[in-house]
Amino acid sequence: MYHVKQSEIQRLISCSILRITMSTVLVTIMLLCSMAGGAKAATIVSTDLTELSLEELMNIEITSVSKKPEKLADAAAAIFVITQEDIRRSGVTCIPEALRMVPGINVARIDSNKWAITSRGFNGRFAYKLLVLIDGRSVYAPSFSGVYWEVQDTLMEDVDRIEVIRGPGATLWGANAVNGVINIITKSAADTQGGLVTMGAGTEESGFGGVRYGTVMGESTYARFYAKGFKRDEFVHTTGDDAGDDWDMLRGGFRLDSLLYDRDPVTVQGDVYQGNINQTLNLATLSAPYSQIFEDEGEVEGWNLLTRWQHTLSPTSDFTLQVYYDRIDREDAVFDEIRDTFDIDLQHQFAAGERHEIIWGLGYRYTHDDITSILDPESRSDELFSVFVQDKITLMEDCLWLTIGSKFEHNDYTGYEVQPNARLFWAPHTDHKLWASVGRAVRTPSRAENGANLLNDMGLRTFTREITLPDGTTIPMEIIAPVAITVKGNRDYESEELLAYELGYRFVPANTLSLDMAVFYNDYDNLRSFEEDEYVPQDGYAEQPLRFDNKLKGSTYGLELAAAWQAADWWQWDMAYSYFWIDIDTRSEDQEGQNNDGPQHQVSLRSAVNLSKDLHLDLWLRYVDDVIANGN
Repeated sequence: MYHVKQSEIQRLISCSILRITMSTVLVTIMLLCSMAGGAKAATIVSTDLTELSLEELMNIEITSVSKKPEKLADAAAAIFVITQEDIRRSGVTCIPEALRMVPGINVARIDSNKWAITSRGFNGRFAYKLLVLIDGRSVYAPSFSGVYWEVQDTLMEDVDRIEVIRGPGATLWGANAVNGVINIITKSAADTQGGLVTMGAGTEESGFGGVRYGTVMGESTYARFYAKGFKRDEFVHTTGDDAGDDWDMLRGGFRLDSLLYDRDPVTVQGDVYQGNINQTLNLATLSAPYSQIFEDEGEVEGWNLLTRWQHTLSPTSDFTLQVYYDRIDREDAVFDEIRDTFDIDLQHQFAAGERHEIIWGLGYRYTHDDITSILDPESRSDELFSVFVQDKITLMEDCLWLTIGSKFEHNDYTGYEVQPNARLFWAPHTDHKLWASVGRAVRTPSRAENGANLLNDMGLRTFTREITLPDGTTIPMEIIAPVAITVKGNRDYESEELLAYELGYRFVPANTLSLDMAVFYNDYDNLRSFEEDEYVPQDGYAEQPLRFDNKLKGSTYGLELAAAWQAADWWQWDMAYSYFWIDIDTRSEDQEGQNNDGPQHQVSLRSAVNLSKDLHLDLWLRYVDDVIANGN
């Protein structure tokens, strides 16, 4: 078992506090300078979700579907909202575990510190068709097309809600929002005033705790500061041996919210983290026995800073400007990665007449990385330019709406990409809502697919060769020789493409029952494959390159259902069910089809009982069908 010395803990705490303090002081100075002149106090009213009926819960405001506030019941998409009350009553201590509540989301825990999370198939350590954001900041990793879930964290009590879209959101959010979008939204600083201390310990959660303090920093400025940390124990193999995957993390941050000139909300927030992640690795080597198993201690650290400004031009027109900087630094036995990302996004929404609600925006992202050992080149800078426009058209007042739009992007790998979408929403009755959509989305190449150079496997292989005898005849002979399997990038790797069809129905028959159902069919093209190149003779062994390519295509379809039943004033049931099927076809005879990439059936059933005002009893049952998660 891995033990952290007391001196090492003190060093980590001191370093983290120093980073938090420096970042906080700098940003606070910047914010206070920008707010010179003052403004009146903002009044923010928090809503107690436990006092709402199920019909009122369906009318909670969300922002992820249309990039503007709208009622959950009126969203023309398969969306599910995890509220703070859901998080509190479920007892989850991290974001990945909270996502198990969502129909259509598959959460597979690989080991103590790694998760495989996806929407509607294609799961793996780096599920490359799911876009994840925290307060509008993308945490999608372009190095391997996925999310490092172990570092996506915050104080769980500060999460306001998690909006989960199943299905493409590329028209507004851009490339890589192919199978879904997860937007983690934290509370306003005005809603987290006063002090909070949490702590706990257990057999697997060896120890965890957090502290937060919210205060008023002026007539119009609210702030909060937080710090949290945990140490989680290692898992155990089926053989009974320790897995060597225990880990610890320290994190801190702040958020400031204010009003400028009496009407313009401004948010400045940032986080800093540092952690040690242990893992047991089995790496291929070029010499016998051609593999090496050892315990590795990885180190991760990073910080981010985000500023968002909203300005109202008129009662029917406003714009939002968001800028953030994100730095990550990862180091382990396989590779080291340092990545700096700068992102700026501007969006403007306005009403054009009585029937058109238009939203459009511009975006620019610059990212620079240094990744040693496994990528060529080891350092690279990339730029992404984007523009989107979307129009919500009222076809029949209070009854029928058509939303059409498209995202236009230019990236440094595949050039220009167009991602259109059309959605129809019909509300024949206040209790009946139906919607349909069709859209195109793409998943652009990662750094690995473009320039990987990695030894994946090494071992002895048997070859059959034709040997010519002195008399001129040939006979087959088996030869045993070491072969290195290497993974190579492809400069001509193309974007993966999706054409998605969805239908949805929401029904609220009474204040005690609500149903939300979605069915989908996804048609994929240019899916990722591996192609064998010719053997390359090396000194003492042969190299078999596997090259990234786009030789697969396929389809998926499924059903997702969410239901809530208020059995009594003090008793509520929440159920989620999903059915999923995948069928992967090929374009070449040497590729095998794939029909098992996620559980066919998933069920979640939660019971929430209020025994008294201060005493609650909650039960959560889950069933997940057979699933194979790719841990690469």
